[in-house]
Amino acid sequence: MAEADARRVCGLPERVQLHGAMLALQFGYAGFHVVSRLALNMGISKLVFPVYRNIIALILLVPFAYFLEKKDRPQLTLSFVVQFFLLALCGITANQGFYLLGLDNTSPTFASAIQNSVPAITFAMAAALRIERVRLDRRDGVAKVAGTLACVAGASVITLYKGPTIFGPAGGDKLTAAAIAGDGKNWTLGCVYLIGHCLSWSGWLVLQAPVLKKYPARLSVTSYTCFFGVIQFLIIAAFMERDADAWAFHSGSELFTILYAGFIASGVAFAVQIWCIDRGGPVFVAVYQPVQTLVVAIMASLTLGEKFYLGGIIGAVLIIAGLYLVLWGKNQERARIARDLLASSSSSTSSSAIAADRIAAKHASSATQPLLLPTSDNAV
Repeated sequence: MAEADARRVCGLPERVQLHGAMLALQFGYAGFHVVSRLALNMGISKLVFPVYRNIIALILLVPFAYFLEKKDRPQLTLSFVVQFFLLALCGITANQGFYLLGLDNTSPTFASAIQNSVPAITFAMAAALRIERVRLDRRDGVAKVAGTLACVAGASVITLYKGPTIFGPAGGDKLTAAAIAGDGKNWTLGCVYLIGHCLSWSGWLVLQAPVLKKYPARLSVTSYTCFFGVIQFLIIAAFMERDADAWAFHSGSELFTILYAGFIASGVAFAVQIWCIDRGGPVFVAVYQPVQTLVVAIMASLTLGEKFYLGGIIGAVLIIAGLYLVLWGKNQERARIARDLLASSSSSTSSSAIAADRIAAKHASSATQPLLLPTSDNAV
């Protein structure tokens, strides 16, 4: 860590650069939530929007994947094609589809708030599949379970209890238009869609771990996943979006929303996030997730006239508290494993050191993979 702090970029310590990059990343993602809602308010098709967005992302990703991973990319087989197709079905088609349906019925702030539950849901899925061990006899195990339960409770509160309005900007034609755009929406159904979005996202994080072990080329895996996601959305659109006019841009604002989603949320943000995970680690990146919710709340209030309800605030607090409990538990688990390995390597023979390495390898996926943040909805 001292070496990382000693490095300087543009005259600033790398740690400062990391914090600046993470803040910029959260602003970029927050803008995506608001821009997506603006796109839906303008009437952009929920099928056309992700098709264009993922085509842009694919165009950005393919050159880097091709040139940077020539040596790391295994030969493409039918088995890999099937796995990439399933990853796309879970991580792009279901993930982005549920997100847009949920956003259309709720608000950007609550969409962002519920996303904070992804690490906890990922932990629960990994534990159910025996990828992650649950140790209730240790503090880190109790913290992860308690955090998961808090996230579930928070999502339930947001879904089942809207409550009275706590804050809502007053007046303005823009706010009136936003209110009209929200008429006829089903808040509870929207929250259910957003929970489906988080389940799909978490499922993608869990399923990609074994794929990356056999195909250790992350950019290529992401590119293939993105490609099959475009194909799947096009097939669905062929049956459900028969209006040819839906594929045309009717204003510069519509074009901007798609370009922002493709270039900023799926291109630039992906590159920045990969660099931050590499330099700061997955826990460092995950800790910044709630900042996005705060920024979204401010942006949505100023641009969309979003109102804040008691149930949503209570639910968001529970989810964020749960997120930090899970992150604390994961951090403690990592530190404990490192201490155990250090102790065994200093006091054991070479054979016991080999056994410790095997234990570390066994825990590697559960200690890192579930905390890797959004590369599905936000970054893919």
